[in-house]
Amino acid sequence: MLYWAAVFFVIAIIAGFFGFGGIAAAAGGIAQILFFIFLVLFAFALVFGLLGRRKPRI
Repeated sequence: MLYWAAVFFVIAIIAGFFGFGGIAAAAGGIAQILFFIFLVLFAFALVFGLLGRRKPRI
């Protein structure tokens, strides 16, 4: 998902450079949404990964 966010970010940069403001804004918005979804999923995975570990009983 982070890969696709980076792809849309690059598309937004290129479109903005060539003057396609609408396409750049749309691609930037998509990249931003994908990046925040990635951050939320990463945070959940991190929290549940840390909570799922149990200390071994001796």
